[in-house]
Amino acid sequence: MIRRTIDAVVVGGGSAGLAAALRLREAGATVAMVEREPFLGGILLQCIHSGFGLQEFGEDLTGPEYAERFIRPALNAGIEMYLDATVTEIGEDATGRSVTALSRAVGVVRFSARAVVLAMGCRERNRGNVAIAGTRPAGVLTAGLAQRLVNIEGCVPGKNVVIVGSGDIGLILARRLTLVGCTVRAVVEIQSYPSGSVRNIAQCLNDYSIPLHLGHVVTRIEGRDRVEAVRVAPLQDGRPLTGREFRIPCDTVLLSVGLIPENELSRAAGVPINEGTAGPWVDADMMTGARGIFACGNVLHVHDLVDFVTEEARRCADRAAAYLKGDPREEMIPVKAGANVRSIVPNACAPGRRNVLYLRSLVVKNDALLELSAGGEKLRTKRLAHVQPSEMIRFGLEAGAIQNINSGTALEVALR
Repeated sequence: MIRRTIDAVVVGGGSAGLAAALRLREAGATVAMVEREPFLGGILLQCIHSGFGLQEFGEDLTGPEYAERFIRPALNAGIEMYLDATVTEIGEDATGRSVTALSRAVGVVRFSARAVVLAMGCRERNRGNVAIAGTRPAGVLTAGLAQRLVNIEGCVPGKNVVIVGSGDIGLILARRLTLVGCTVRAVVEIQSYPSGSVRNIAQCLNDYSIPLHLGHVVTRIEGRDRVEAVRVAPLQDGRPLTGREFRIPCDTVLLSVGLIPENELSRAAGVPINEGTAGPWVDADMMTGARGIFACGNVLHVHDLVDFVTEEARRCADRAAAYLKGDPREEMIPVKAGANVRSIVPNACAPGRRNVLYLRSLVVKNDALLELSAGGEKLRTKRLAHVQPSEMIRFGLEAGAIQNINSGTALEVALR
């Protein structure tokens, strides 16, 4: 076993992990990064479409181009890199936190660290999560796996495709598959509204005349050895109208039915989980409920833009660096989701400095009113032209805006 004593361990080498590790090194901390893949960059490497970096760099980059902006500096920054390595346990020791990793190259490594940054990203929900009836033939994949097959492995998963769910990965893949010669027969979405962004609906479906069936559900997958067709029915009051069921012949079914923060490791480390996001509970310092463990990026809550992942990771690293230096922690004000708000991050604000809040709506609404209140008193309102569950709302709360809230009173964020 190799033993290392270090200031901070960053778990994950994707966009969040890279940005956090670089920021910690800039602050003078010694940093080790553990990444389970044999390369850095995470999911960005298979996202060869453009649209990345507009916020961060003012440029329209592909995923690999965006990742490269961080990979090269990270390799030259003096960060200890453990690639093709998996963290199996986060515990406690005399230093603060112990992190155990299994590496193909060097075997077992145990770090003694004063801070840990969780940046493991998220995973896709699969067929078991949506319980589609039918047989188990070849040709049923998640959209992210299919994206990797096409963009990295150079393999086409099928020729006639139905995509279940209208998440952004599935929408982007619908366009990509069309461009490589496949026929996307339909995108089937259980909700009455798309779960992906308006931009991707327009650019990936409408521009290629790909049918989108809103308020429909795939009731069955047909086929013995290979997918032969799916059966689709409209929904009424949450139930399939079997009398109006129709059949779509296809050889491939791709599931784009949502993402879940990758939190088995977090739970095992005793990190409290936020039910609204399925990621860790964090305060304004991006510290979880387990002292010395911080979280950022898609492991915390699923983001729309990688630019916001980078922003959040840097803020997380700044607070972790302050913690390493022994800076006193500010007393926090709890934040809770109010009417029509599904989730909010962080879950506590620091009244003495600027806070950035991220939330998801429960409703689709034009001309919505974002309302912040405490103890029944309105503190701030903001008009939003349009809100929907698939698009994250981000807003800043200036220093001092909540300084006069009584101790023990929670800040509530609602959409009216």
